[in-house]
Amino acid sequence: MSLGIVPWRAAWQALGAAPGDGLHAELLARYAEPHRAYHTRQHLAECLALFDEHRLLAQRPAEVELALWFHDAVYDVHRHDNEAASAAWARTALLDGGAAPEVADRVATLVLATRHSVAPATSDEQLLVDVDLAILGAAPARFAEYEGQIRAEYSFVPPTVFAEKRGAILAGFLARPVLFGTQALQARFEAAARANLQQAIAAQG
Repeated sequence: MSLGIVPWRAAWQALGAAPGDGLHAELLARYAEPHRAYHTRQHLAECLALFDEHRLLAQRPAEVELALWFHDAVYDVHRHDNEAASAAWARTALLDGGAAPEVADRVATLVLATRHSVAPATSDEQLLVDVDLAILGAAPARFAEYEGQIRAEYSFVPPTVFAEKRGAILAGFLARPVLFGTQALQARFEAAARANLQQAIAAQG
C-alpha cells in the first residue's frame, strides 16, 4: 500500500469520518523530519504494505490502518511520551473528523499498543504490534540497514553506552517466548527475527 491520498481517504470513509484539511500532508511531513532515520516514511510504507497483505486478519481493518498512520506521528528520542502524544493526536483528529467516540478511543488504544510494554489485549492490537515489529524479521540487508538507522537516531549517545543499551533492548525481545502473536506473521518472521537478534546482540559486543 502506498502513502497516497486515495487509500488514506478510503480508511477514513470506512469509519464514517473525514480527515481534516492538510492532515495527510502534515503526517507525511512528520515522518520526514530530519532527526528521524528509521521512524520515517519508509517505515510507515513498509507497515502499511505488510498490513495490506494481512488485512483480512483484522477485526476492524480501517482502525488498524489509521493507527499505523499515527503510530509514530510524534517521534523524538529525547522524550518518553511519543506513543501517548501520537495516540492523543489520533483521537483528536478522528473526533474532529466525525468519527464515533468509541472508534477514536479504539484507534488511540491501538497506537498506545506500539509502546510494546504490555501484551496486546485484542487481536487487532496484536496484528498492529506484529506489523510494527516485522522489521526484526526482515532480510539480513534490510535488518542491517535498520540497525544503522536506529544508531543514527541515537548518534548523540556514546558508542559504549549505545552498545550496552541497545544490546539490552534486543536481548529483551529475544527472551520473549514468542515475538509475533499473529499466526501468519509468526510463521513468516519468527525464525528470521531470532537469527537477526542473535547476530545483532553479538555485534554489540
